Amino acid sequence: MNSKYSNFLTVLLVIVIIAIIGIIGFLGYRYIRSTNIKNDSQDFVNNFVGNQNVPTDNTGGTNNDDYILDVDEGEKVTGEDGEATVQKFNGFVVAGTIEIPATGLSCPILDRSEYSKSALETSVCELYGPGLNQPGNTVIAGHNYRNGNFFSNNKKLKNGDKVYITDLTGKRLSYTIYNIYETTENDADYMVRDTGGATEVSLATCTDDNQKRLVIWAKADV
Repeated sequence: MNSKYSNFLTVLLVIVIIAIIGIIGFLGYRYIRSTNIKNDSQDFVNNFVGNQNVPTDNTGGTNNDDYILDVDEGEKVTGEDGEATVQKFNGFVVAGTIEIPATGLSCPILDRSEYSKSALETSVCELYGPGLNQPGNTVIAGHNYRNGNFFSNNKKLKNGDKVYITDLTGKRLSYTIYNIYETTENDADYMVRDTGGATEVSLATCTDDNQKRLVIWAKADV
């Protein structure tokens, strides 16, 4: 009887040790992956200078139909103003970059044509609007992860904090946050809001409990 009990405890101990090793390994993997994502994002932003000859439409905005469809990294596409090199981050076409000093965020903004589950697991993504640094309201969506990546720390932002966005032409604008609120996941009013001609962005992510949406409005300092 004692021998059977001893064997049972031994097996149980082995299972517990394996489970602990598995948990440590999983947490270690998540930490390394999170760190790599942050480092890769920072490196991309540091090296992002934009393209001075991005094809534009007659309103001055980026002509996405000509620019982002079915191209490989490094491929040249030609518009009325010349050639531009498509820039990608981990295989996804990039629309620009975003920096938020108050939370330490510095990462690419993926093009809206890439918007998908896998894209949002890679970086933040342009979702709706006239385009980065263009008059009107451009929506940028990002995940709220527990590891601090992407828009995880947006809840720490406050009115007056700065957001910096660089578009494909290399133009970098500063924005000042002026409105922060929570709303339901079905509320899309913030996406189609009228800015009165001002250049603005809306940053959207989920709340920590994943029950609501945290929305932040910021206006360009121009």
